[in-house]
Amino acid sequence: MTGTHFDAANPAIGKRVVAGGIDTNYLDEGRGSGVPVVLLHGSGPGVSGYANWRLTIPTLAVDRRVLAPDLVGFGYSERPRDYRYVMDAWIGQVQDFVDALGLDRYSLVGNSFGGALALRLAAENHDRIDRLVLMGSVGVPFEITEGLDAVWGYEPSVDAMRHVLDYFAHNRALIDDDLAEARYQGSIQPGFHESYAAMFPAPRQRWVDAMVTDDDAIRSITCPTLIVHGREDKVIPRSTSARLFDLIPDARLHMFGRCGHWTQIEHAAEFNALVSSFLAT
Repeated sequence: MTGTHFDAANPAIGKRVVAGGIDTNYLDEGRGSGVPVVLLHGSGPGVSGYANWRLTIPTLAVDRRVLAPDLVGFGYSERPRDYRYVMDAWIGQVQDFVDALGLDRYSLVGNSFGGALALRLAAENHDRIDRLVLMGSVGVPFEITEGLDAVWGYEPSVDAMRHVLDYFAHNRALIDDDLAEARYQGSIQPGFHESYAAMFPAPRQRWVDAMVTDDDAIRSITCPTLIVHGREDKVIPRSTSARLFDLIPDARLHMFGRCGHWTQIEHAAEFNALVSSFLAT
């Protein structure tokens, strides 16, 4: 079941479809002839498909259909009471999402936590994934960083949000009081923090470990893959992308200098051109 529920006052609210048993909010832009692309957001407090991809969607939508769902527990998708947030649930939601929209073949772009989902989906669906983009991705073993621990341990306040945002961006000029206030307000909408706090309780290393895909499964990925990372990323270590580059047979690695975890925001124009070109080749 799909439907439109667009809210002109809130661009984060788009269409809706039931996927994985979840009433899922998603953005749907573009109708070009290119292979459709599904964008999977990260796991920061108050994040949504729109917040993560608002600067990316317009460029990619020139040539193809672009879909950005809010994963369960995030954004404006349903938050069932006492829901068990695990990898299999998020993977199932995405698989049902592409099936519900009739996508036989599609590309995936995954950011951080969304990268872990995209990686697993590519390893399990060789015949359906056209191209894969992993950006500051989780999915291989690493010791949890101070930044990721702070992000997952966020407790709502403007100061706490400002502290979390400082981990995301290398360019401190991007982090001002207005952004911190806006993201804080986004994190305290009814039910938002309750679901967020239920996802990654301490000790948090176990959630990093739960998102790991087996090396042999990663080696089995057949689609062309673009791996992107910010050199100054304080949330996900750049060594994860180096490891993915070593494992994925048809891979290319692009490292942005003077860039933290927000590649798609700090270097938006260059990131958009890089991804758009990769998806089109």
